[in-house]
Amino acid sequence: MSPARRPRWGAVRALVTDVDGVLTDGGLYYAENGDELKRFDVRDGQGLVLLREAGLLTAIVTRKQTTIVARRAHDLGIAEVHQNITDKARAITDLVARHHLDPATVCYVGDDLGDLPAMRLVGISVAVADAVREVRRAATYVTRAKPGHGAIRELCDLILAAQRRRRT
Repeated sequence: MSPARRPRWGAVRALVTDVDGVLTDGGLYYAENGDELKRFDVRDGQGLVLLREAGLLTAIVTRKQTTIVARRAHDLGIAEVHQNITDKARAITDLVARHHLDPATVCYVGDDLGDLPAMRLVGISVAVADAVREVRRAATYVTRAKPGHGAIRELCDLILAAQRRRRT
């Protein structure tokens, strides 16, 4: 990767992520009664908590609306939860404005075509390992870990390590 495209993890002030196929493995599980179930990775969650505790903004922007996502965000202390969002670029623009962020300091993580407009607005665009080809090509960084199996923790660790180096 050329130095110009290399992610500047130390500059990140906010991590914004999609849910299905990013925080989860992308599978949809339905109970007999029709309830939808999602599998979240505990280490991904701990990474998001560590980022928040380090003073970074963590946010969720997703197309679907579920109580499962609201509960997971609450458990992790993520206050910025935007569900039922069809225009993710607008959600990112609004978030950046409300928090007075430089878009270059925002990292967005996605996996599918609906994430591309948001990815184009931020300083670091990330695709999870099994994202669709167009998203992987547009990304500044592609995770080694799969979604719902450590991809978010991988990013959190990169960001936190770079931030510690920057402070010393």
